[in-house]
Order: sequence, then structure tokens, then C-alpha cells
Amino acid sequence: MKLIFKKLKENAVIPSRATPQSAGLDICACIDEPVTLEAGEIKMIPTGIVSAVDESDVALLIYPRSGLSSKFGVTLANCVGVVDSDYRGEWFIPLINNGTKPFTVENGMRIAQLIPTRIIIPEIEVSESLTETDRGCGGFGSTGI
Repeated sequence: MKLIFKKLKENAVIPSRATPQSAGLDICACIDEPVTLEAGEIKMIPTGIVSAVDESDVALLIYPRSGLSSKFGVTLANCVGVVDSDYRGEWFIPLINNGTKPFTVENGMRIAQLIPTRIIIPEIEVSESLTETDRGCGGFGSTGI
């Protein structure tokens, strides 16, 4: 699989791994001036990059950075972002400040991480019935705590 990036702005940073064994590639903010997130606030942070994947069964999943989440309460507003293989627009990272103090995003700051993931594209079938299981319709809490 090949992942191709294009910079839309000169100061954009191409995602890369912090260490050779890192699962995710760090995604950086590409902003002209610092952006402050007040407690409880959500802002879309531009990255200045677009991408292409050379295989259609790959999704680019964007996850929070654990350090930002655990130290400052700053995470992704959508939990996990999905960049589809056919999307060619600029990446924006929806950050939310779940902390109690303002948090400032600086240009070039690592704000999320990317993990390319193979996806299964199912054949869809509609049926009048499904196979029976021991669990059946048991949902939330049905298997205990």
C-alpha cells in the first residue's frame, strides 16, 4: 500500500512516526496563528495536507494523541475520524477541550495520529430472518457486569 500526501501550504507537516515502532503517524496543526480552545469548546484545526491511497480497501483512521488527552483533556470531538480512500479534500481535526483550562494549539503541534487500516467491504443482502443465537436480542448489560 502506498500513502501519498500533498502539502496545500508550505508550513504543513507530512505525517510521520515519532519512533520506528509507533503504530500511528503524528498529524500536525497547520495554522497561521495560535488557536485557543476554551474549556468545553470544539474547533476544527486545519492540517494543510491532502492524501491519496493507492488501494480502495484502506481507510485512514485518525485517533487522539494519548498525551494531549491524559494531560490536558484535549481529544477528538468525533472520537475517531475516518478519511475514506476516495476523499481528496484538506484534512481538518475536530479538537475538543474536555479539560478545565484553556489549551492553545500552535502551528506544527502534533494534535492527532493516523493509522491506515484495511476495511472489509461487505456484500449487502436483505432477509426476512436471521440465524438464532443463545444471546438473541440481549443488549446492554445482558451478559453481566
